[in-house]
Amino acid sequence: MFDVLIIGGGVSGMSCALVLGSAKNKPFVTEKTIGVIAHQKNSNLQEAVLNNVYGISPGKLGADLLLESIQHLSETYPHITQISSEKVLKIEGESPEFTITTNKNTYKSKMVVIGIGAANTFAIEGLMHYVEPHQKAPTEKQRIQLKNNDHKVAEGIYVTGTLAGSRSQVAIAAGTGAAVATDILTLWNGGNHTQVHDSIKK
Repeated sequence: MFDVLIIGGGVSGMSCALVLGSAKNKPFVTEKTIGVIAHQKNSNLQEAVLNNVYGISPGKLGADLLLESIQHLSETYPHITQISSEKVLKIEGESPEFTITTNKNTYKSKMVVIGIGAANTFAIEGLMHYVEPHQKAPTEKQRIQLKNNDHKVAEGIYVTGTLAGSRSQVAIAAGTGAAVATDILTLWNGGNHTQVHDSIKK
């Protein structure tokens, strides 16, 4: 069983995974199992050219960034399980035991993070009653979001990126993923507010 399973390999999902991965040496994280279903096929980044994202060189192709994020996670935080070429169909159960069914396998997790974009083709069984019209997208695009309070959909279920109701900007999506990661770390740390910073100082 995973302690947390992230669904989505786009900006917000990978950002969440990277921050959780970076906390691996904290005593309240060392025994935690973290996974990400890194489905990237439908990410809006596939067709993007990035010119306005802090820390990313202008002209960067979104498709390249997606591939590099997978490699970055694999090389820097290999303890995180990456699951590729699977699509989530259904989420059942409640905290602290969810069953996640994909087109190929079934997984168990204590918590789930959903970060797969706000397209109205969203069809994960078990979450449809949380779907509502997107509050910050043009009406004609018919985007959706999951009802949430500060990214928390229900006990043990979090949402990131545009599916959380954020506007479609790479920097915002990355921030929501990082925010949810620190919320989870804070929970694991007994409610003590937690973030992860690396430093050149010894």
